[in-house]
Amino acid sequence: MLYSKKVMEHFQNPRNVGVIKNADGVAEIGNPVCGDLVTFYIKVKDNRIEDIKFQTLGCGAAIAVSSIVTEMAKGRTIEEARKITNVDAVKELGGLPKHKFHCSNLGASALQAAIDDYQNRQKTAKKDVSAKPIKKDIFSCPYCEGPVEGLEDYCKRCQVELKKCYKCGNLMKKGEDKCPHCGASQKET
Repeated sequence: MLYSKKVMEHFQNPRNVGVIKNADGVAEIGNPVCGDLVTFYIKVKDNRIEDIKFQTLGCGAAIAVSSIVTEMAKGRTIEEARKITNVDAVKELGGLPKHKFHCSNLGASALQAAIDDYQNRQKTAKKDVSAKPIKKDIFSCPYCEGPVEGLEDYCKRCQVELKKCYKCGNLMKKGEDKCPHCGASQKET
């Protein structure tokens, strides 16, 4: 599948790129398998996301997803923005190739984590404790596209044992002879 026109538009002309100084919520999400790294910054006023920015170090799909998620969240209440999912982002972009669907987890997860950071800061504001951005690694199962957080050898959703391809580093089923991503033979020589 080729990228949709909307994916290409958001990749070539991403919206809301940058940093918000003194952001109310910040989150950095990475996918160690593909190397993508996304940071979201939110500014909240009257329980609405007044401003949102992102920085993405990754492929075109990761940039496009980050851009569309910021557009979807801007102006929404915290509760409305929290409901934005990776599936919503993919639909809004007109789809992504299956091997790039894991990129949608980064944008939605970064938004949720930035909201979590904002809410944690609100709880600790009275104590005058400076909050730190939330960082976590997100893996995606290449078979059901479910998040495999913190565990890179098993997908709870589809109950498949996983391993990293020695060549490209993407997750694949344990015991497969060829990587479905790069085609590298996994047989030991």
